[in-house]
Amino acid sequence: MRLIRGFSHAPPFPNGCVLTIGNFDGVHLGHSAVIEALATRGHERNLPTVIMLFEPQPLEYFLADNAPSRLMRLREKMLALNSLPIDNVVIVRFNRTLADYEPEQFIQQILVSKLNVKHAVIGDDFHFGKARRGNFKLLKEHGELLGFSVEKSTSYRLADLRVSSTLIRDALDADDLTQAKRLLGQDYSICGRVAQGDKLGRTLGFPTANIKMLRRNTPIRGVFAVTMTGIDNREFQGVANVGIRPTIDGNHKVILETHLFDFNQDIYGRYVSVQFKYKLRHEMRFASLEQLQSQIRHDVAAAKEFFNV
Repeated sequence: MRLIRGFSHAPPFPNGCVLTIGNFDGVHLGHSAVIEALATRGHERNLPTVIMLFEPQPLEYFLADNAPSRLMRLREKMLALNSLPIDNVVIVRFNRTLADYEPEQFIQQILVSKLNVKHAVIGDDFHFGKARRGNFKLLKEHGELLGFSVEKSTSYRLADLRVSSTLIRDALDADDLTQAKRLLGQDYSICGRVAQGDKLGRTLGFPTANIKMLRRNTPIRGVFAVTMTGIDNREFQGVANVGIRPTIDGNHKVILETHLFDFNQDIYGRYVSVQFKYKLRHEMRFASLEQLQSQIRHDVAAAKEFFNV
């Protein structure tokens, strides 16, 4: 998979491409279905497949800290997309200039002039351009005039549910990790690089691998039974806290701290993935470090009971 940031002066696809556009947050089952359809069309036309993403995501640009929480950071998204049949991902900076593009301008200047689109696979709820005036109907009409075809990708449904990133966020907000897993096709996870911390966990008898949450907000908070991968070929079990550590500092910077059972390796700098299996409790503030330490013991015992350790 080739990653393209912005547009060069010459079109990156001189013979054309097949394209889809979206946030692809979470890369869930619905996204996988769209990508499979895109790959089929690319194979039929012998053209490269392209996903166009925007950074920041449009709602993040307009709503800032009030935007919905991301399910994935950009790097996590790229890793997930890399496992699917995609040739290229084009990341376009979303700014005021792009936000003010009229739909017709976006079609002509971006889709045709920059990407040389020959076929587009578009979700049934797709809107684009200033005031979200562009839609499937307008895109199809202009495609007939400008030499590209447009196909509507119907929503992917699981039982009676329309799979979407919003539905997954709702499941996580309700602490329903089982439902989130059904919609994602896998456990909800967070990836990141293990960073140096204040080593307080080690002082309390529970050393942790710390991952700074480099995002505006997070769809989950609390204490969870988890697994961690990325260290070697094994899956390690543990307990993790996602939150602001109100007993320690409470500085509103969200961090993921994971204590692995019977683990004593130096993994600073390793890029790991933490899979969330079961929520044990909400994050809370304790009156003393002794009370916190006692609660951690209970959390570890509860997580081990969940894993039947």
